[in-house]
Amino acid sequence: MSRERDQHKAELLRQIQQQRLDLSAGKKLWLERTARYDRGWLTLVNLRRYAAVGSGLMAIWSVRNPRIITRWVKRGLGFWSTWRIVRTYLPGR
Repeated sequence: MSRERDQHKAELLRQIQQQRLDLSAGKKLWLERTARYDRGWLTLVNLRRYAAVGSGLMAIWSVRNPRIITRWVKRGLGFWSTWRIVRTYLPGR
């Protein structure tokens, strides 16, 4: 009985070791495939400080020049709606 138990235990340990190797290989592949997104996220996080300062300056400037801001908002909405129309007529990927 003890011999069968030891064999079963050894088989389970081999399976565990193989699963660990598979997880390690999967981890490497996962990190390779998501590296681009990780770099983009880190860039975005690093730009957060500048965005906060820029939005504060933009808020002060927009209080002093409200017409220019409304003009740029209208242009942005126009470009966005044009892009939506163009995208609907482009062939699907």
